Amino acid sequence: MYDCIVIGCGFAGSTAARRLAERGKRVLILEKRDHIGGNCYDERDAYGILIHRYGPHIFHTNSKKVYEFLSRFTEWTEYRHEVEAKIGESYVPVPFNFHTLRLLYGDRAERLERKLTAEYGEGSRVPILELQNNPDPEIAQIAAYVYDNIFLQYTMKQWGQRPEEIDRSVTARVPVVLSEDDRYFQDVYQGMPKDGFTALFRRMLAHENITVCLSADAKTRIRFQDTEILFDGEAYSGTVIATAPVDELFDFRFGMLPYRTLNFVTEHFSKDSYQPKAVINYTVSEAFTRITEYKKLTGQQAAGTTIMKEYPAPYTGARGQIPYYAVSNPESRALYARYRQLAKQYPKLHLLGRLAEYQYYNMDAIVEKALCLAESL
Repeated sequence: MYDCIVIGCGFAGSTAARRLAERGKRVLILEKRDHIGGNCYDERDAYGILIHRYGPHIFHTNSKKVYEFLSRFTEWTEYRHEVEAKIGESYVPVPFNFHTLRLLYGDRAERLERKLTAEYGEGSRVPILELQNNPDPEIAQIAAYVYDNIFLQYTMKQWGQRPEEIDRSVTARVPVVLSEDDRYFQDVYQGMPKDGFTALFRRMLAHENITVCLSADAKTRIRFQDTEILFDGEAYSGTVIATAPVDELFDFRFGMLPYRTLNFVTEHFSKDSYQPKAVINYTVSEAFTRITEYKKLTGQQAAGTTIMKEYPAPYTGARGQIPYYAVSNPESRALYARYRQLAKQYPKLHLLGRLAEYQYYNMDAIVEKALCLAESL
């Protein structure tokens, strides 16, 4: 009945399914959870405030193709994401930028700005581990402050490792920005779906060629036998796009890939505002890494306010745990390579997304990749 089976209903699976459906393909989506949208799923809490169940998600992209595709399914609320770190009793912009420099260095800041700009170029985004290697004593002092107060403890909470032990592609995502731009993202297109992410997914999946099965564990319906894919016990000749964890897909044949997970604690307050920005990072204190205040993230008007604290933890595979971030190191990359090689035995199986490809993707990047895969098929 189906030309393509998609495992998972987040941005990767839903985008690929929609594009294939529009090309006349009959698509079945098998989603293990009881809702669409993957980790971008949002819902109203008991107080009527729209929250993101699996942590905050903000749309941003430089890709006109991605923006135009998603704009077919939503209008946008203008939002420019700005993050601050709480250090002691002070709030400072994150990533560290020229405004942060002025708050900390006062009269010396202007001269330090010129020195940093001459060294790296105006508007540059310099990874902190690169800044640390600069021989200039004043630049080294700035690097030491950023490392100790913004980067070190936050990174150790998030990853359970020191920054030097983490893959540089991860540490490069938290740079020192040599500009006065307080935005966390500098992309051309930024915003939040006007009616929320779940509504966006609902419209994206509303196509006569798409069938969505929720609370459906793909492993009970799909089996990989020799070089053949079986669906409901019969040989399946169509395409399978898997966005689920690749180790789980193959029943952990070579062992479990390491991930970090997140635990969330949600609280509601009767006051109108809890913190100065939608997201505040706790870089030197507390067991949690950040607090999100959802009214400020989505521009909602409501009595009271709801916040969410995030507590990172090792992923063990325990019931209810969700793998969020791949822990990239030589051992895990070698283990993933074995799963990747195994997947190649099935020519019509395609791995797509953070969990299937065992790497970090921004939302827009995986939408673009899903569009390209679907078009190639």
